Amino acid sequence: MKNNINWNFDNTYSRLPEIFRENIKPVSVKNPELILLNENLAKSLNLEFSNISKSKLSTLFSGNKLPEKSNSIAQAYAGHQFGHFTMLGDGRAVLIGEHLTKTKDRYDIQFKGSGKTAFSRNGDGRAALGPMLREYIISEAMYNLKIPTTRSLAVVKTGEDVIRETTLEGGILTRVASSHIRVGTFQYIAARNKKDELELLINYVIKRHYQEIEKSKNKVVDLLKKVLDKQIDLVIHWMRVGFVHGVMNTDNMSIAGETIDYGPCAFMDIYDPKTVFSSIDKMGRYAYCNQPVITKWNLARFAECLIPFIDRDQNKAVELASEIINSFEKKYEKRWLQMMRDKLGLVGENEKDKSLIIDLLTWMHQNKADYTNTFCHLMGEKIKEDKKYKNKDFIIWKETWKKRLLYKNNTPNKFNKLMRSVNPLVIPRNHLVENSLKETERNNLKPINRLLKILKKPYTRQESIINFQRPLSSNEKYQTFCGT
Repeated sequence: MKNNINWNFDNTYSRLPEIFRENIKPVSVKNPELILLNENLAKSLNLEFSNISKSKLSTLFSGNKLPEKSNSIAQAYAGHQFGHFTMLGDGRAVLIGEHLTKTKDRYDIQFKGSGKTAFSRNGDGRAALGPMLREYIISEAMYNLKIPTTRSLAVVKTGEDVIRETTLEGGILTRVASSHIRVGTFQYIAARNKKDELELLINYVIKRHYQEIEKSKNKVVDLLKKVLDKQIDLVIHWMRVGFVHGVMNTDNMSIAGETIDYGPCAFMDIYDPKTVFSSIDKMGRYAYCNQPVITKWNLARFAECLIPFIDRDQNKAVELASEIINSFEKKYEKRWLQMMRDKLGLVGENEKDKSLIIDLLTWMHQNKADYTNTFCHLMGEKIKEDKKYKNKDFIIWKETWKKRLLYKNNTPNKFNKLMRSVNPLVIPRNHLVENSLKETERNNLKPINRLLKILKKPYTRQESIINFQRPLSSNEKYQTFCGT
């Protein structure tokens, strides 16, 4: 495919030793049809699709015809899946290359659902259309919520069926990421016990993502600190908006600090710290409240891979790594408290802030209050009338909160601006996402496009926004599936 789209590939990862990857092309599909194209993302990548026919775009985003200078590979990695170590790799995805923008920003372009690879094991290497559309919706919502994330450039129907519990339409997602390097990538290389390969990966990651530490006295220690800080910030963003990732395996933790692999993820409606959506997470390992704990656990697995390069003395290396990992709790609590202060519009620090926050969350849990809409109510938004907010205990709490708002000469203008910068008015409500996917199956794209439009401005009042703010009215438990 000629490069009138402005592709600018410079494929550094594919130049690493062969053990890091498999060179493989996407498996062609019968009758691809473009369903969604992210024109805003394309523009930010300096890609030009306006003069390309839908037919040619379908051919491109299905992988049937690859762009010039692309070099498709499946990446090798490992991972702790629900605590159990497994050698893995891209079993249904190929990275077609690294695209450079005009400002030299580097992005992986990956096709997900593109057919079998050496890492597919017993899988078919394909994806159902529904989960690919779902990733498009959720990843774009996360981006607009100002949360670091991979993004979605396009979705195509393949014209082929995939067999899961039932027969489903096939789909391919084009995913864009700072990189697809994971904690599991380090685990894969570390498991081979070849220091030269691990050193190569460390230097590659630093050069690609953390150039500011290239000349550090101990750049491996600094790398661990950088990744820890990025992951703390990321999970705090998730907690801020009630997002439950659902499958926080080490192969789903990006070294770049982006949300990656939107499988059984969803947003919490009613506040419950133990919220789990994933059909396979029977023990709640990846529940909403456990996300910080699992983040630390995953970081410890990353630290283990780095031990040989932290210090020549293994005991000292373990001590240094442990000290960094054990700094997690204090750093997390400090940043979480600040995030919650922001959600409540509180300026400065007060020794009673933690109690004020915990009291609100406890009330929300006991009264089954909607997480997002409770903060909308506190901002004065006209949410559907809810008797819960006339509850005596809530009114008493609210009076205490209003007094705290006046601390440090805070003003309504200040606290309103602060609250509106971090509390979304809309999130991808689970029932609306599911409804839009069902309608897409009927070739009706209006609901999904309307939902995507509303989710572009989650912090802004929009026409008819009330229809996107209501949680599911029934008590039916919402479940998600990983789609493999």
